Amino acid sequence: MARTGRPRIFDRDEAVLQAMLLFWEQGFEATSLLQLRAVMGDISAASFYAAFESKEALYKEVVERYMNTFGRVTKSFSDLALSPKEAIETTLRSTAKMQTDSAHPSGCLIVLSATTCSSKNNHIRDIAAEKRKLTRNRLQDCIRRAVDIGELPASTDIDMLTTVFDTFMQGISTQARDGVPFETIDQAITKFMEIWNLVRQSA
Repeated sequence: MARTGRPRIFDRDEAVLQAMLLFWEQGFEATSLLQLRAVMGDISAASFYAAFESKEALYKEVVERYMNTFGRVTKSFSDLALSPKEAIETTLRSTAKMQTDSAHPSGCLIVLSATTCSSKNNHIRDIAAEKRKLTRNRLQDCIRRAVDIGELPASTDIDMLTTVFDTFMQGISTQARDGVPFETIDQAITKFMEIWNLVRQSA
């Protein structure tokens, strides 16, 4: 009688990590269930659906994992121990450092994994868009704090300045994915932060 081996031990945390890296590299639509099951420990379809229900549900979990790990680089926006300018500059540099790290896919999963989707997956695009909105709101609160404490003039157009910094920050993802090194992006951040002084002087 043939001996049966021990059943495969399913490490859920490791499986979600590997799924995150695959979604990060390829995006939601380009990533197949077959690829996911392979990188998640070569698990069966039954095990996959029992653990995660669907590809969409797994993506939602991956997004939360990303925001609580790699995505924490944007937490400096809310660090009241830093001046608003320091908080923004720290976030930009931390973001650039993380996104150019060769230890994982380049760029930002929240920006790159579902920016474009077919119409049937608009709800997937909305998952990432909602996280980008949360980050943008924290940035806006940081700029509003700068106005409230007098670091920026009362006449500052907060919505406009939020868009300026948010656009630059999201652009880091494309630069990182295209292979622009951290050192170059870091120099660009130094130059870009001069905008802060220009706004201060506009009062």
